[in-house]
Amino acid sequence: MAAGDSKEPDKDPNRLVTLIAHGGAGKTTLAESILHAAGATDRPGQVDAGTSILDHEPEEITRKITISAALAGFAWNGHHIDIIDTPGYGNFIEETKGCLRISDGAVVLVSAISGVKTETERLWKFTCEYEVPRIAFVNKMDRDRANFFRAIGDMEKAFVREGLAVQIPVGAEAGFKGHVDLVTMKAWTVPANGGRETEGEIPPELAGEAAAYRKKLVEKAAETDDALLEKYLDAGDLTEDEIRAGLRNGTIHGDFVPVLCGSALKGIGARALLDALISYLPGPEEKAGITPIIGTDPKGGKAVTRRPAKDESFSGLVFKTVADPFTGRLSFVRIYSGRLKPDGAVYNVTRSARERVGTVFSLVGKKQTPLTEAGPGQVVAIPKLKETLTGDTLADEQHPILFAPAKHPEPVISFALAPRGKADDDKVSAGIARILEEDPALRYHWDEETREMILGGMGQVHLEVALERLKRKFGVDVEMKTPKVPYHETIRGKARVQGRYKKQTGGHGQYGDCWLSVEPLPRGGGFEFVDKVVGGAIPRQYIPAVEKGVVEALKEGVLADCPIVDVRVTVDDGSYHTVDSSEMAFKIAGSMAVKKALAESKPVLLEPVMSVEVDVPDEALGAVIGDLNGRRGKVQGVDPQAGGQKIRAVVPMAEMLTYAQSLNPLTAGRGVYTMEFSHYEEIPSHLAGKIISARKGEAETARK
Repeated sequence: MAAGDSKEPDKDPNRLVTLIAHGGAGKTTLAESILHAAGATDRPGQVDAGTSILDHEPEEITRKITISAALAGFAWNGHHIDIIDTPGYGNFIEETKGCLRISDGAVVLVSAISGVKTETERLWKFTCEYEVPRIAFVNKMDRDRANFFRAIGDMEKAFVREGLAVQIPVGAEAGFKGHVDLVTMKAWTVPANGGRETEGEIPPELAGEAAAYRKKLVEKAAETDDALLEKYLDAGDLTEDEIRAGLRNGTIHGDFVPVLCGSALKGIGARALLDALISYLPGPEEKAGITPIIGTDPKGGKAVTRRPAKDESFSGLVFKTVADPFTGRLSFVRIYSGRLKPDGAVYNVTRSARERVGTVFSLVGKKQTPLTEAGPGQVVAIPKLKETLTGDTLADEQHPILFAPAKHPEPVISFALAPRGKADDDKVSAGIARILEEDPALRYHWDEETREMILGGMGQVHLEVALERLKRKFGVDVEMKTPKVPYHETIRGKARVQGRYKKQTGGHGQYGDCWLSVEPLPRGGGFEFVDKVVGGAIPRQYIPAVEKGVVEALKEGVLADCPIVDVRVTVDDGSYHTVDSSEMAFKIAGSMAVKKALAESKPVLLEPVMSVEVDVPDEALGAVIGDLNGRRGKVQGVDPQAGGQKIRAVVPMAEMLTYAQSLNPLTAGRGVYTMEFSHYEEIPSHLAGKIISARKGEAETARK
């Protein structure tokens, strides 16, 4: 895009911007400062004091961290800006990923003290994946050991992207009081008695440094466009508007990242950042020029494109849901095209369902302001949509389009849920279902083998917070326990035995008699039942009863009451009584026979083995491999990748139940892993004995 083709901001007036960084970097404090600077709030809320209007959930106030993304819509200099304050802790980072997917721009916070941390690196990768233009804000400039240029260097090293200073700080640490704007070459500083920043001349001691950094800034701006470069080479300078146009062009196309500075806690730099959101980040139309709005036609599956214009057919994506037991669902929608008005209808393309839209809200935290209309690039909240969930596409029914839902990774940790009281038993599943509406990164299922409710998530804190909400919102109190490992049993030998059931009482008795053979199948072979009865030794109508008895008996093994797998059972002989034989008698005979045969066939215990992939920084490779080996893991290979190594291994599930807690300290929080079921294999005998003893002890306790 040539500089002359860049649209004036008032032709593309909406901005949808996500704030990202590691937890504790000051995102929420910065958002509160921005809202106050824009006049959207009377005073900035404080996270530590529990007065933040964005971190308003009880769990956030208690823990003093952002757990859920919060929206804030407001006006600034003729523009509508929607800011999304997002979680920065790894347990909740999936929600931030979902917000980045629908954003037109992002502000990356970098600490002036500690630089870039692991979570920020992960979030940066998401911005690259979704092609989100970024600017950076170096925060905490008023703290001890703060260093603006060191932070830029750390950012460039971590992100492999040039950080271009558009400001330089005035003062340092406790003496920090503002910045020099390198575009206008004016200083903005806070008066000695406090208050809002005011414009003034550059302090003499900074004049030389400011001139040097401005020269670099203008050169970079000129390089984004041939016409600008030609003018710069001829005239030796550019106008302020031309500099901004060049910086905007370079930012949108990812040539560099403009860097600002300030103190979120003191409100220094907030107004300049608001101006930068408008000057350097794109509106929806410009963003669509880089990343077109593409979906599919639900009828034919062909690609469909939408323009981010009000005269287009309506389309939007639900990127977040809040479930409330009293008011129902509140759906957060990014509008991609068309207009959305209250008292109308939309079509849920994902679920082929019509939805009634009553009210459309703009949000500032939990404060709701009704809108008469919303357009492309805005995020709105719609209450009480009956069918709609996170990831669904809403559109005009006559012109449908389907956007692909976000993909979430498999849980890194899972726990079994145990209701604390009998009254909670019936309410757990219903309550969990509502919590899952809010947080698609959670996974819940009933494990038939272990008879447990299993909840999985991105970390232990993630699950703890989910259960806190479950109790607060839906009155269901449960505790987390380490889940049982779904062990299996199989056999290594063969046996042939008789199962004979005879019972005589007054009148008709019960008689069933069968001979069964058992033998092992290859691992993963499952179960086979073979009928080799000849000569009518067992009448045809009783064979299914024998099989049924066998199948039921295989549900509980002879070692640790675990399911029996990978066996072939053959019935080849037996006898019957013309009066006393029955299906029930042969079912019992089949069960008796297979239990006896299994005990004589060298039974062994099997454990599930997981296929694991671990992404680690280079310096942690040896420690992580050593840890996996200590978990009875077998490393299959190591593959180089950007920023580190990918370890491929197979590890017993029993050794991976709490792996997340161990991986974090080994990799300084930079390790990420995924795992999925691979196969079952025999447990070493010295471990099998302990497991069998423990399972028998649990069974005896349960019987008591």
